[in-house]
Amino acid sequence: MNGRVLITGASGFVGYHLVEAAVNAGLEVFAAVRPTSEVDHLKLFPIQYTQLDFTSVSALQKELEEKQYTYLIHAAGTTKAKDAQEYNRVNADYTRNLGIAAAQASIPLKKFVFISSLAALGPISYQEDSPITEETSARPVTNYGRSKLQAEKQLAEIENLPLLVLRPTAVYGPREKDIFLLFSTISKGLDPYIGKLNQRLSFVYVKDLAKAVLQALASDKTGTCYNVSDGRSYDRYDLADLTKQALQKRALRFHLPLGLVKALATVSELVAGTKTPALNREKISELIAENWNCSIARIQQDLHYTPEYDLEKGLSHTLQWYKANKWL
Repeated sequence: MNGRVLITGASGFVGYHLVEAAVNAGLEVFAAVRPTSEVDHLKLFPIQYTQLDFTSVSALQKELEEKQYTYLIHAAGTTKAKDAQEYNRVNADYTRNLGIAAAQASIPLKKFVFISSLAALGPISYQEDSPITEETSARPVTNYGRSKLQAEKQLAEIENLPLLVLRPTAVYGPREKDIFLLFSTISKGLDPYIGKLNQRLSFVYVKDLAKAVLQALASDKTGTCYNVSDGRSYDRYDLADLTKQALQKRALRFHLPLGLVKALATVSELVAGTKTPALNREKISELIAENWNCSIARIQQDLHYTPEYDLEKGLSHTLQWYKANKWL
């Protein structure tokens, strides 16, 4: 591929892999980072850095016109916030501002790819035989999901924006920190669960997601949303079982009452103060959802996306990285 790409959220977990994929594809990469962002892990890439003022459409438009970007990948956002207002400000309002600036700027923009989330649609019931599709009625169960859905709607209203929206399910891989907590817990001999409910889960390895984003940039499609997973459905115990197998560890499986976990989350939030802890009431709503199984038929047909990693293969690569880098 040829052209200059702006990647927001470049210092984050997904952002790192987007930068890597874009560089390998031959794109000239500008990484949008905050002044306080840690970027040492990006120094091996031949990229340039920029800072964006997401509160100002005019400032964003000036930045875009100065750099003359061919592609925009908007991966910046927050997965942890104190309330709905903060989620909406960062995930929806800032996204809208960037979308308006991109549409108004005099730049050779070919594609604006927004990294949303399957949380924008929300889960379905366990009894549903059919998976979540792009046409499934949106019923997000968290403020995070609702903010992503709002961002999608606001972008769709912007004229002359060559938009594609990707909705990845649970993303894992090297450098991820939330699902990593489960890996760390299992390595210590514990395998905890919330309640004893049946669940169908879906996952996508981060390099498959990055590949899907690059395919979206190259596509002639616009104005479409795509679910992204590895195309499979997993039982609630599969992630832990495959992790134990890869780590060659035994772990004590136990189930905590939902009421107790909610109480612990409430206490964690109070103790954390202005920060949002890993265990919070928002996260619990997603963790206990019955069915996140989703169809990837549309992205396979339109973008010729073919996932290379199922959960077993992806976990093997992920856990090897964690061990090699002394996370485990």
